[in-house]
Amino acid sequence: MRDPYKVLGVKRDAGADEIKAAWRNMAKAVHPDHNQGDPTATARFAEIGRAYETLKDPRKRNLFDSAVRMAEAKKQEQTIMQQRHAAREAAERAKAAQANAERVMEELARANANAQKAAAAGAKQQQAGTAEAAEEMVERIFGAQTARTAGAQAQSQTHSQQAQAKPHAAEAAKQPEQETTESDPAKAEDEHMEASAAGSANMSLPLSLLTSLMRRFTGAGQPGLEKAPDEVATATVTIEDIMKGSWTTVSLPEGREVGFALPAGTTEGHQIRLKGQGFKLPGMQRGDAVINIHIAPDPRFTVDGFDVHAVLPLNIENAVLGTEARIDGPQGPLNVTVPAWSGSDKTIRIPDKGLPNDSGGKGDLVVELRIMLWEKPDDKVTDLMRSMREGLFL
Repeated sequence: MRDPYKVLGVKRDAGADEIKAAWRNMAKAVHPDHNQGDPTATARFAEIGRAYETLKDPRKRNLFDSAVRMAEAKKQEQTIMQQRHAAREAAERAKAAQANAERVMEELARANANAQKAAAAGAKQQQAGTAEAAEEMVERIFGAQTARTAGAQAQSQTHSQQAQAKPHAAEAAKQPEQETTESDPAKAEDEHMEASAAGSANMSLPLSLLTSLMRRFTGAGQPGLEKAPDEVATATVTIEDIMKGSWTTVSLPEGREVGFALPAGTTEGHQIRLKGQGFKLPGMQRGDAVINIHIAPDPRFTVDGFDVHAVLPLNIENAVLGTEARIDGPQGPLNVTVPAWSGSDKTIRIPDKGLPNDSGGKGDLVVELRIMLWEKPDDKVTDLMRSMREGLFL
């Protein structure tokens, strides 16, 4: 149901007299008898009547106002709670990342010292001194945790190690050449290859560390990361959008827009979850975007599950004698057969003319009959009704 205050064009603090006057003026302007060329006049007239029924009754009006206030407060509270939760998570992750970065720098400094000692002792001693594999070293630093935010500092420290390792490799390569100037050429070649291997092994440690660190910082092979909070938003769509499965865009609380196609089975209150489209926080898997579907009010229809309801006004003679009428449906105009003696409590159900459901079918179009009096009193009808109520005296 659309906001009755907006339907009648009055403010929320309007008095009973102002509401009644607005209802009379609008009902007179959109009455079907005055707008026979307008196919939407009947639905608008019915909507104005429903709005007045809600606002003229103090109890119904209080219930509607309370529901609106509760919905607004809940939405505001939900947004605030999401923002606070995201801020706390981000602060905790940043603190943990800073501590892990310091530990990485200390471990890399120790690894650099071991590499320098190993280069001076020779290729074999260097390999023995650096027996701890890069992956094991990183695992020892981090344990079962992941610190993506330390990537920049680790990369800078590793570059400096590579620059220091190159002079040591060159010095180790020159020493065998000087000692073998008068020895056998084959022996000189073997010593030269061993020195080259020492230099390569010296450089492989920081490179392996960098590879291991980058793999952990990017989350590769770490399925146990905690998931960031979801972002919740509301998408307002029309009945026509749902019938067509239209592409819909919605703005998330952080200001970013996401798009999706409306699936079959969408109705009021339906939730659509978009994987990996929510909050993005350091050191966490990206959250989801959860979209709540709200169907925009339509003056012609109301929605109940997958069924679409429409109102068909009837005058007394058509209600008594029956008639053929034409009514707007979600997919276009439809012909409706009204049986004789149809009262306002009767409905006509037209199958498969409602919203598409998730099982491949559709809901129904439910036509609600409303008996309407003529705009001006008719003396003959008045006399007939009086005689039926009081009896005919000759």
